[in-house]
Amino acid sequence: MTNLNNQKYYINRELSWLKFNSRVMAQSTLKHLPLLERLKFLAIYATNLDEFYMIRVAGLKQLFAARVIESGPDRLTPLQQLREIRLYLNKEKTEVINSYKTITTQLKKEGLHIVQYDELNSTLQKEADEYFFEHLFPIVIPIAVDSTHPFPHLNNLSFALAVKLTEKDNNTETKFGMVRISRILPRFIQLGDEHYIPIESLVEKHIENLFPGFIAQSVSPFRVTRNADIVIEEEEADDFMEILEQGLKLRKKGAFVRLEISNNTDEEILEFLNAHLKIFPRDIYKYDIPLNLGTLWQIVGNQHFAHLTIEPNKPKLLPPFEENRSIFDTIENGEAVLVHPYESFEPVTKLIQSAAKDSKTLSIRMTLYRVEKNSPIIAALIDAANNGIQVTVMVELKARFDEENNLLWAKSLEKAGAHVVYGISGFKVHAKVTQIIRKIDNKLKFYIHLATGNYNGATAKIYSDISFFTSREKIVTDSTTFFHILTGFAKKQRLKYLSMSPTQIKPKLLSMINHEIAFKEKGRIILKANSLVDQDIIKALYKASMTGVKCDLIIRGICCLRPGIKGISENINVISIVGKYLEHARIFYFEHSAIKMYISSADLMPRNLERRIELMSPIEDERLVNTLKEILDLQLADNELSWELKENEIYIKKQKGIGKSINSHNILESFINKTYKSFYKVRVKKGGNLARKFLKEN
Repeated sequence: MTNLNNQKYYINRELSWLKFNSRVMAQSTLKHLPLLERLKFLAIYATNLDEFYMIRVAGLKQLFAARVIESGPDRLTPLQQLREIRLYLNKEKTEVINSYKTITTQLKKEGLHIVQYDELNSTLQKEADEYFFEHLFPIVIPIAVDSTHPFPHLNNLSFALAVKLTEKDNNTETKFGMVRISRILPRFIQLGDEHYIPIESLVEKHIENLFPGFIAQSVSPFRVTRNADIVIEEEEADDFMEILEQGLKLRKKGAFVRLEISNNTDEEILEFLNAHLKIFPRDIYKYDIPLNLGTLWQIVGNQHFAHLTIEPNKPKLLPPFEENRSIFDTIENGEAVLVHPYESFEPVTKLIQSAAKDSKTLSIRMTLYRVEKNSPIIAALIDAANNGIQVTVMVELKARFDEENNLLWAKSLEKAGAHVVYGISGFKVHAKVTQIIRKIDNKLKFYIHLATGNYNGATAKIYSDISFFTSREKIVTDSTTFFHILTGFAKKQRLKYLSMSPTQIKPKLLSMINHEIAFKEKGRIILKANSLVDQDIIKALYKASMTGVKCDLIIRGICCLRPGIKGISENINVISIVGKYLEHARIFYFEHSAIKMYISSADLMPRNLERRIELMSPIEDERLVNTLKEILDLQLADNELSWELKENEIYIKKQKGIGKSINSHNILESFINKTYKSFYKVRVKKGGNLARKFLKEN
């Protein structure tokens, strides 16, 4: 009997994540993409890597310090993982540098220059000097470090210049210091419409103005990364908001886990820094390009070079969500799905705004995980509370890196009179659901919205997600129970139609996989998610494959399942879609289940299935099932944005071959944008056919 716990059947989650970020970085090398679009992917890559080091690498360091031996089904120890991560990133660093240099060289030919101060002509240097004395000199902070001036505190992701100085009158004694670059300053100094210089290039030129009487022997820009994970002992917290605020302050003081520094750094400066930072040498990364590529968004946003980006999509507001029709009538007339970002997020916002203004509305209940600043949904909820409507909002204060934003919203909602819940002890609430109750002719009517993504209109323009509107009685009943669970004491309460983690989603998925196994070669499973890590789910998929079930997995990021193993996973195909939009929807399809299609807020990871409050929603309407199934089929056919995972852990870009080029993002966008009226007619009658029809006609 095959031992499916064997470590050789599993890919390490951290190394799998690094390969995902490599696929993001690879977008920056695609010659057919506009140059600023390629620069954007470098920015995304760098931002992703910052978070990876702040959370995942920091966590592995803590496990190593605690002498933990194994941390996953692949059996790699924390130390082994740290070594592999460092090897991988140091190797990839060359590709990142080459990509940046290639893009910036080509941008010069287009008239957009990202250069050092010394590369400017005399006129621009004079303009830069004037900018320094007018805008930077009063704000940047020169810091001496000696026996009377202690090494300063550096916040997470602090950026500064380390300096090695000698006195003009006594050049035998070396002194060290630094210049802190405040986050309120731009990363790149813009000169006119066409020139950018890294801020450190300009500050370095004026070091001796900041340290009068001294000569700069050497200057090196550097950047530090700290452990940014917040651990909150909720059981010990009398006031959760207060302890979270304390946690956010502690994030600024976490242990140093990475140092990024200029490639030509003076060894004495490096020794000076690390005498205080004490960073493991292999976590020091040297670059001969500007540090903090995540700030390249500043340049990507230059409107004078908008022709070097992809024209932004304008999401369509499609029937049945016409502007002149009550959204409540629309939902009562039948269930509907929206496919974001191709379809507008406006109906979701309109639902909350309409309820807030409607005298018939009794109650609005919502879960909020990540919400944009200046959110119209939050504004509508505040208006509703001020209008006397019962507003209950579950604001997840533990949403990583959104804690501060959510804390502000929670206080604003409470001030308006809303009942705000901060979560359930020991769990993050990651479910996305809204319930609205109206009273009409002395009867209560319910309107439900369930989604795979957040209530965030900004990310809804770039994240691929599904919205589901319904007034189905079974969902109404379960949504009421769900909110009672959030606000009261209902530890063992279960939903009857929807599935809720941590107790129901995983068993339901395992049950449906096992049901499909009974059909052997006729079985078919399609799972679309951001990540696949859970060992029980992986083992169930292996068993399905071993009996002949065809399993297609569309996993954007981490995938710990190893496809293509002879006798184990030969019937499993794993692809990752990376392109213009961030694939974020979770859609699950089981060919022979009584209910074939589900959407969920949960990824296939232990944290989502066992340590979070998530929801999984059945989709029964045949029209909607057909539409979602076609999206899955279209992505499986994609041969332009798709990467296929092989048994050796390598992702191979799918080849177009001699057939038609299939870019799932472009097809969905083009079809809905250009022929959305006919698309609606097709969808209303029987659902689906949008992509098949498009491909056939083109």
